[in-house]
Amino acid sequence: MMKKFAAALILTLTTATAALAANYIEPQELKELLDKKQPVFLVDIQPAADFEKQHIVGSIETNAFPAKSDEEKARLDKALAVVKTSKDPVVVVCPRGKSGAKNSYDYLMKQGVAEDRMTILEGGIAEWPYKELFVKGR
Repeated sequence: MMKKFAAALILTLTTATAALAANYIEPQELKELLDKKQPVFLVDIQPAADFEKQHIVGSIETNAFPAKSDEEKARLDKALAVVKTSKDPVVVVCPRGKSGAKNSYDYLMKQGVAEDRMTILEGGIAEWPYKELFVKGR
């Protein structure tokens, strides 16, 4: 009985971990890419008002947050058209780098963007410590 329980628990944890799997990039790593002027697509999914207040310079505005509905996911198509023009890295930027970012990551992957190109900004805009790289407006 205990062996069956342990096996079921391991299977559940493995499945849950796979479902939550995604690649993340730390703010410092992204800043280094930006400082070195490395090509990178910043797909920003913040709501329009938040994007207008602050976003990382060079971001592609999509307003797809939380990217749950088909309508919200379709807003990512604007970025998708640009992202598919090269093989450069893609960073999904979200208010907090959680479920909205993961929803966007999954959608982009389903649309043909290779997973090895994509990351999610750890902590999102809320934990981005390099305020000097923020810009306002559109």
